[in-house]
Amino acid sequence: MTDLPPGRRPTAGAADRDPDPWADRYDEEAGPLVRLYAMTAGRARTDNGAERVDLMAIVRSTAATPRGPIPPEQRSLLARCAQGPRPVADLASDSGLPLGVVRVLLGDLTAQGLIRITPPESTAAGKEPPSAHLLREVINGLRAL
Repeated sequence: MTDLPPGRRPTAGAADRDPDPWADRYDEEAGPLVRLYAMTAGRARTDNGAERVDLMAIVRSTAATPRGPIPPEQRSLLARCAQGPRPVADLASDSGLPLGVVRVLLGDLTAQGLIRITPPESTAAGKEPPSAHLLREVINGLRAL
């Protein structure tokens, strides 16, 4: 199935080849019929803490096969991850969904083993963030330009 932005239904030919169990969530004229909180089942948190992932954390597809149908929003995120590693911020921006919703959906995909989220290098274990002194020097240097 093609990767479509939220609120868009596949064409009739595509729907015939791959029936979408969530097709009744959309209306061509009204757009998405599902509120954002319904996409996450009313959750703002996940069991695996994915709602706290860094904006620059890298999301990779594991190439695992889903154990059943997945909602179109998660399918869209999964398709983007299958194209190559992507930061969480890019996934939220490209999907048109709020960051909080994307984080919860990514948590669901992680729980199913379909994606893996790794922290950015600067926050990985064993690495210390830059010192406040160094950051002040960089800011002062930029101001001097």
